[in-house]
Amino acid sequence: QVQLVESGGGLVQAGGSLRLSCAASGRTFGVSCMGWFRQAPGKEREFVGAITWIGGSTFYADSVKGRFTISRDNAKNMLYLQMNSLKPEDTAVYYCAASRTLSNTVSGYDYWGQGTQVTVAS
Repeated sequence: QVQLVESGGGLVQAGGSLRLSCAASGRTFGVSCMGWFRQAPGKEREFVGAITWIGGSTFYADSVKGRFTISRDNAKNMLYLQMNSLKPEDTAVYYCAASRTLSNTVSGYDYWGQGTQVTVAS
């Protein structure tokens, strides 16, 4: 089992920045990829981006490419999401997730955090 705990959400004005963190614990040695997803009210959970645990290769959804950056600190078992140039449409609950494979789909992830709310005011 892998436990994930997100932090860093909050309220920000459009154009502002936020940095989300995700602390991983438990059997993390089996994790291949860690990702961020988000879910806005009334919408399905969607992929934001992911990073391979070994190598650090990243990939992003088109909607956030160039504005969001994912990074990780393997020694601390931490995952980060730096969000810049935030827009009201970025408002959602953001989830950290871990996968034993490489995936950009909800079903491809095995472990999930509880989520952290990000609200972008216009």
